[in-house]
Amino acid sequence: MDAIFIPQLTKAPERTEEIQVREFLPGLDTLTPVRGVIRVRHCGNYLEVLANAEAIITCTCNRCLQQFNHRLAVDTSEVIWLDETANQVEDLPLEREVPLEDLVESLLPQGYFHPSEWLYEQMCLAIPFRQLCDRNCQGIEGTAKNKSDNSAEKTVDKRWASLEALKKQLPG
Repeated sequence: MDAIFIPQLTKAPERTEEIQVREFLPGLDTLTPVRGVIRVRHCGNYLEVLANAEAIITCTCNRCLQQFNHRLAVDTSEVIWLDETANQVEDLPLEREVPLEDLVESLLPQGYFHPSEWLYEQMCLAIPFRQLCDRNCQGIEGTAKNKSDNSAEKTVDKRWASLEALKKQLPG
């Protein structure tokens, strides 16, 4: 995807550019190309960016460590302010309080908008934080089952043997 020169958007029909996406995004490891649509509309002092895209990624289950495929879907929009002072490096202290209204994206009005970078960020934000292969996943074979097994003959992972011994020394 090519970068969009922001002043060029004002000359586009309805001040809008629509980009059909059917490609692999650099840095995003997907099994299928990202497919969808990005719509960028120039609204005077801001850009309205909408995206509807999807791809399939391979995830690793946090409980059993099995790999599984996950459909990654994005249906989002964002307002990006056009500001002459955008991207200026201020000589500020490393730690400072930032007002809520300063937590917005902004670009130079005479600059470029990079739809592939923006879509990459949106797709990364859509990757599930908690990755489970199944809602009822029991975890790694042998460890999760031992917690519910009340039989006298419990098998303990050797890595946890020291902790199990310490647990037996505790009262109650």
